[in-house]
Amino acid sequence: MTTKINVLQVIPKLGYGGAETGCYDIAHYLAEQECGSYIATSGGELLKFVKKNKVGVFKIPVHSKNPVLMLLNVILLSFYILIKKINIVHARSRAPAWSCYLACLITSRIFVTTFHGTYNYKSKIKKFYNSVMLKSKLTIAGSNFIFGHINENYSEYLNKKRKLRVIFRGINVDYFSQKNISILKQEKLKKEWLLASNKFTILMPGRLTYWKGHEKFIEALNILIEDYNITNFQAILLGSDQGRKVYTKKLYSLVERYSLTKKIKFISHCKEMPLAYSLADVVVSASIEPEAFGRVAVESQSMGKPIIASNIGGSKETVLNKKSGYLYKHDDPRDLAKNLNTVIQLNQEELKLMGNEGRKNITKKFDVEVMCDSNLREYRKLLKN
Repeated sequence: MTTKINVLQVIPKLGYGGAETGCYDIAHYLAEQECGSYIATSGGELLKFVKKNKVGVFKIPVHSKNPVLMLLNVILLSFYILIKKINIVHARSRAPAWSCYLACLITSRIFVTTFHGTYNYKSKIKKFYNSVMLKSKLTIAGSNFIFGHINENYSEYLNKKRKLRVIFRGINVDYFSQKNISILKQEKLKKEWLLASNKFTILMPGRLTYWKGHEKFIEALNILIEDYNITNFQAILLGSDQGRKVYTKKLYSLVERYSLTKKIKFISHCKEMPLAYSLADVVVSASIEPEAFGRVAVESQSMGKPIIASNIGGSKETVLNKKSGYLYKHDDPRDLAKNLNTVIQLNQEELKLMGNEGRKNITKKFDVEVMCDSNLREYRKLLKN
């Protein structure tokens, strides 16, 4: 008789980030495959969309780095694992991973982790703290870039008895599709954002934080005007500053210094991201530090939009350079401006062809169904062994 797979995914908060949406997608996929599916989290906006009749939710303070609460989580998780007959515990962040690791030792369950980012460290203590992600029987890297990062920086923690494997993160290509876009909603959003229909629209989504490259992007727009005499464009910086008011003021000051106040719009939030992408002629991902995966580059291609992305991190694996978009030198606003000028010179047919290549690229390699199925296959292998 085959053992039923009961998976508990543990994540600090269930928000709208890449790790969180991946957790959400896998949880519902497992339920559809008649597996037991559970999530332990402290809360989050995405929690209200979880189908509670299919996915069990256990709310505990797994977001906390307080040692006392982390030990409390060990006890709570251990009881939950035994009560729900969980056989695989999948941790998606370091603090909860320590609690999961100890709970799995206590209950003799299989421990799995996903290495979602380049966890920085400046001391041996911090490096050891990060190494919990490699104490599992299976560590999943979301891209070849992360796989290489682990091998380069954590070789002393790798163990031949434990598996390290790349499973590309995926997105819902049915959700991020031009087929679902309402013309009426498009027009309504254009009016809300005060966008002109006769201007080339450049969209840069992403929370307002320095490493996302907003300053380089603003500099590039100034160069676009000064060096290429391109003026018939409008740019949207779409994302919340999440309390980083000083950085936001810095960006506003930069926009004023370059006299771009009539060119750049700051929008803090959009409920329907496919709709936002649909308004763009080109999408930019200007990160100055490596993205572990880079959802913007993937989502924009899925929407059939050309992408201009920095040539570091996950974008090098998801963007087909000069085919579905362009990769530029990540710390060079002049190179970004040059590529923006190249895309602006394309006619509508050429833009559409580039968008079509992007859509084909994502549906082939980065569909969420592929990601979920790969995870389930790995769970089955672990239980079989």
